[in-house]
Amino acid sequence: MKLARTWSTAAAATAVLTTLALATACYRGAASEDDRPTIGIDVPRSDSDFWNSYVHYLKKDIRSAGVDDLPVTNSQNDVHRLIANMEVLQKTGGADAIIMAPQDSGAIASTLDALADEKIPVISVDTRPDEGDVYMVVRADNRAYGTKACEFLGEQLDGEGKVAELQGALDSINGRDRSEAFAECMETKFPKIRVFELPTDWEGDVASTKLQSLLAQHPDLGGIYMQAGGVFLHPTLEVLEENSLLKPAGEKGHITVVSNDGIPQEFDAIRDGYIDATVSQPADLYAKYAVYYAKAATEGRTFKPGPTDHGSTIVELPNGLEDQLPAPLVTKENVDDRSMWANSVPR
Repeated sequence: MKLARTWSTAAAATAVLTTLALATACYRGAASEDDRPTIGIDVPRSDSDFWNSYVHYLKKDIRSAGVDDLPVTNSQNDVHRLIANMEVLQKTGGADAIIMAPQDSGAIASTLDALADEKIPVISVDTRPDEGDVYMVVRADNRAYGTKACEFLGEQLDGEGKVAELQGALDSINGRDRSEAFAECMETKFPKIRVFELPTDWEGDVASTKLQSLLAQHPDLGGIYMQAGGVFLHPTLEVLEENSLLKPAGEKGHITVVSNDGIPQEFDAIRDGYIDATVSQPADLYAKYAVYYAKAATEGRTFKPGPTDHGSTIVELPNGLEDQLPAPLVTKENVDDRSMWANSVPR
């Protein structure tokens, strides 16, 4: 069976900044009306449709926010490259605030502390650094991702069978949160389902190789949980097709697949029946509020824990604050909802 659609990279959409309750703080380069702050931005990778969509939104939001930005750096999923990029943005570029997405959330603490010493606030997108000062984390509840995936798969499989879990990097808070929540939910609610944990370090080729090997040993696999559709979707569908297992929902032999990211390609796959659900990470809101908080930081503003006016909740961390944005489960029932960012980007 041939795939019915092309898995292409998503484009951009518009975003509007909102106003939140705030107090005063002191950071280097606090901007006046005549002094546009300069924002440094590092993205973790360019081989993921999710992150490419995020970059498109960032460019749009930067233009509308009244700030200047330095050339975007790409740390290529390498914490050493990320640290080097921070040196460039800070010392050469003169960034007043920095937006980053550290994939190794345990190895960036000293860099964050060094930036704090220089009064350069950091907004961490998608991941929450384990240690080190951050001005704001812009992120969704990743434990909820794992729980939603578990509950969906468990119900679809009637509480029995075998499931492959394509895990992200376990040195990342996202990989840990999703994996731990998925495991706890399966153990508690669906003890008759056997879960095969496949660590991948967020690498699609690793996921493909491990899934191929697992299917050779367990051709009766009933479900797959992909922790990142942006890097796992295409390799997973290719492996299923090569093994004559890419069957649409409702057809005998269909393997139930639930994903995380909410990229347009996952929505296409849900419509075609090749996957059954995904948790929509808000790439548009990640960009929108990363830019918002970066600008706010340069203006000397701070925020307090509690509900926001954009449907999220700010929670207190040991090393800062986190704005937990909503991330809905998408199935065939709501895949055409125009409020989902994947349905509003140009194709």
